[in-house]
Amino acid sequence: MTITKTGILEKAISYAPILMFDQNEPFYPDLVGISLLEKPGPSPSFNREILFPLEAVQFVIEYAIWWDYEIGHLYELEHVWVYVGHDGEVVDCEVSFHGKVLRGLLKDRVNMVDRHVCLYSQPGKHAFSPLPVVFELLPDLYSATGVKAGCDGLLVNDLFKDYYQTNELIDAGVRDYLKTKAFVPAMQFKEYILEPERFMTWDKLFEIIPQRIMSRLNELEQMNQKNGDFDA
Repeated sequence: MTITKTGILEKAISYAPILMFDQNEPFYPDLVGISLLEKPGPSPSFNREILFPLEAVQFVIEYAIWWDYEIGHLYELEHVWVYVGHDGEVVDCEVSFHGKVLRGLLKDRVNMVDRHVCLYSQPGKHAFSPLPVVFELLPDLYSATGVKAGCDGLLVNDLFKDYYQTNELIDAGVRDYLKTKAFVPAMQFKEYILEPERFMTWDKLFEIIPQRIMSRLNELEQMNQKNGDFDA
């Protein structure tokens, strides 16, 4: 089966997860990079192998969901994988959770709404889970959005280490900005629908991310320029 880029995006939109965000969440997704895998293999945007039985799964849609910011740093990429059977029904779902992978589809499919898996986003940090109670098990649930806001500055990972770098001044500028966004999670969640205009292929998103990083750094520089304390 050969699917055009337009067809891939249309399928991704038709199976897009429903996201649930904390009522006090300051940051919502900016863009969504889509990949469609018709056979097992490496994820294009996450350090993992995506394995599935071809007799049960027609394709897997990878949603690389991009935020410019999370509460701890500049640069945020989280993932959802939706496994679609030959009958067009969702047969499984997986999600990223602090560098690990969790199951996203609950027993008896109770978090499915038509074709859409309903997933919760950790307040401020955006890791996904089908159950919000999972976040209550994290020791830093509240400190991450409070006293630790901005603690990681500009995140540089293996995907983009050749495209931009950070330093103490940049990290300080990011930290100062994110401290102004510190909040207390309400642990009451509201529905968020990913708008179709945010979807693009992963290849295109990969090209855009360094540009968005530089744009955010330029904004921070302008915000702090009058004080002479930030120079990217």
